[in-house]
Amino acid sequence: MARDRRFTLLRGNSRRSSLSDVDTQRIAETVAQLHHRGKATLRDRLHRVRMSLALALQAGLAAGLAWVAAHELLGNPQPVFAPISAVGTLAVSLGQRFRRTAELIIGVGVGVFVGDLLVHFLGTGPWQLALIVTSAILLTIFAGGSVAIVIQAAATAVLIATLSPSVEDLEIPRFIDALVGGSIALLVTAVLLPLNPLRVLNRAARPALDLLAEQLDHTADGLRDREQTKIQQALDRLRNNKEELTALTDAIEGAKETALLSPARWHRRSELTHYAEAAEPIDRAMRNSGTLIRRAVTLVEDEEPVPAPMPDAVAHLAESVRLLKKEFAQGEEPEQARERSLRAVSEAGRAYAEGVGFSGSVVVAQVRTTASDLMVASGISQEEANRLVRQSFGELDRPGVRGGPEPAAKAPTAPPVG
Repeated sequence: MARDRRFTLLRGNSRRSSLSDVDTQRIAETVAQLHHRGKATLRDRLHRVRMSLALALQAGLAAGLAWVAAHELLGNPQPVFAPISAVGTLAVSLGQRFRRTAELIIGVGVGVFVGDLLVHFLGTGPWQLALIVTSAILLTIFAGGSVAIVIQAAATAVLIATLSPSVEDLEIPRFIDALVGGSIALLVTAVLLPLNPLRVLNRAARPALDLLAEQLDHTADGLRDREQTKIQQALDRLRNNKEELTALTDAIEGAKETALLSPARWHRRSELTHYAEAAEPIDRAMRNSGTLIRRAVTLVEDEEPVPAPMPDAVAHLAESVRLLKKEFAQGEEPEQARERSLRAVSEAGRAYAEGVGFSGSVVVAQVRTTASDLMVASGISQEEANRLVRQSFGELDRPGVRGGPEPAAKAPTAPPVG
């Protein structure tokens, strides 16, 4: 009995020791993950600071100059709204600053008009304030004003209704401050501290193109290994692409605005035109890749054949996207990206010749379509891209089928990607 108790005690100690080792390992892994996450967070924060440094400098300079212009040159003793208007103009997305300045001025004008009119007839007080703000908002909405105009009109109406009894001649300084602030902001962005539009575009295009390339790579790996989960995850990630595409679209509009307003950037107009024309085919490539990946999920689920060239074709598409990003950033003619797109089409043709099922034929067709989109994004016409794609695909024989043209399978209706 004593020996049994001793063995039981030893087993208990061994179990507790094993559990302690497991807990120690788990705690060490958790600490390591937190340490890595802390490093990643710090790196991300520093990256965001570097990305926003130019905007911060523009906003600071615009606020200071707006105050000087309104106070020293125009004699406004308290030019509070001029710096606010300048910073508000710069705070909007790139490409909307000229429009934002116009909206500031229009909104302030509406607020001043409604506020003065109703204060003159109704006086001031809580219910008058409520009526003035409601009227300003409804008037701007009726006139078709944007959200920014509505906000400015309402804010100005509040100031007129609450401060006009104690501050004389508030209306004209408020209107002038909005004009000065918006004009100074445009001056800073166009002349004093203009951003490099190509650098802005390269920075904005990188996340969208990286997202597309990575998910195509995951799809290629999933096809090779017949892993439906991996392909589904790639599809889910690609569907959440609104942020990347919005950033790219805003950057293109901002670059156009900078090239239009800034004399120092006028020589970049031709390069910016090329980028602007690439945005739409890149968007189409994302959507067609979404259909490709969706059918790849069904292909694996239905256990259709996956010829060896099919994953290679998808991987070549991914590499074409990376080359497009690289050659765009370096200002080179994207010849390597075009060559890799055509190689993807050629591999898709080989896969089709070896034999594919229905979903496989859709994947092949979408490789062709996506490659055509990438060719157009690289700067060639749609007609030329289609001709090169047909030439690279070729007229191939399928087992049991006499030689004929490329697959004509129609992709089933799929929910839009993004």
